[in-house]
Amino acid sequence: MSSIPIKTQQEIQIMRQGGKILAKVLGELKNFVKPGIMTKELDKLACDLVLKMGGFPSFKNYKAKQEKQPFLSGLCTCINEQIVHCAPGDRKLKNKDLISLDLGVLCKGFHTDAAITVPVGKVSNEACRLLRAGKKALKRALRKARPGNTIGDIGNTIERYVKSQGFYVIKELCGHGIGKDLHEPPQILNYGKRHKGEVLKPGMALAIEPMICIGDAKAVKTQDEFGYKTSDNSLAVHFEHTIVIRENKCQILTQI
Repeated sequence: MSSIPIKTQQEIQIMRQGGKILAKVLGELKNFVKPGIMTKELDKLACDLVLKMGGFPSFKNYKAKQEKQPFLSGLCTCINEQIVHCAPGDRKLKNKDLISLDLGVLCKGFHTDAAITVPVGKVSNEACRLLRAGKKALKRALRKARPGNTIGDIGNTIERYVKSQGFYVIKELCGHGIGKDLHEPPQILNYGKRHKGEVLKPGMALAIEPMICIGDAKAVKTQDEFGYKTSDNSLAVHFEHTIVIRENKCQILTQI
């Protein structure tokens, strides 16, 4: 028996509402990414917009099992070599930076989760290539997210494409199921073997999130103890959508 919760049509409709809020906020937020803005300003803007639209920031005061303290912000802001879960603060964005904006929205008891990585000003050709690879890896993964395929099919597709572009997947971090809890079964690795793992069925809600980097690096903790960065300080990008498996494909709930 599968450990992945199956959502009802009513629950999916609620998650669609939350996903629309999340998509609108990220769409607005990327317009404020520019040299000189502090990451805590982006966090305040994100939280204010989510609340104004009738949701609540999922990450605010969220405490993961492995963490000693709750996460006090609503937005995760990761710059350059940072991968995920970094807390906003006084750091100002600079020209040529890459910043990932990772946001969750709680709406009527259900979570959605999405992330984009945005260039600050003019970035290097290699950074542009990495951004394109991250976006396309997610796009290809979503095509595999349909009934009858497996979790392994998703991870295998991500890694094969990323490797073909000369980059590397982060293997210590992964996507997840989502719904009443922010993190539900299963873990969705960004690598894997075809036809292995849980078989996808209609009603499963998943957060699929390729995290890739320029170097063959591992994810290590940052000084704030919440975030992760590449062990060799190479550039990383992060893209994520919340989706639900339908009868013959997936439905993206957080499409910007």
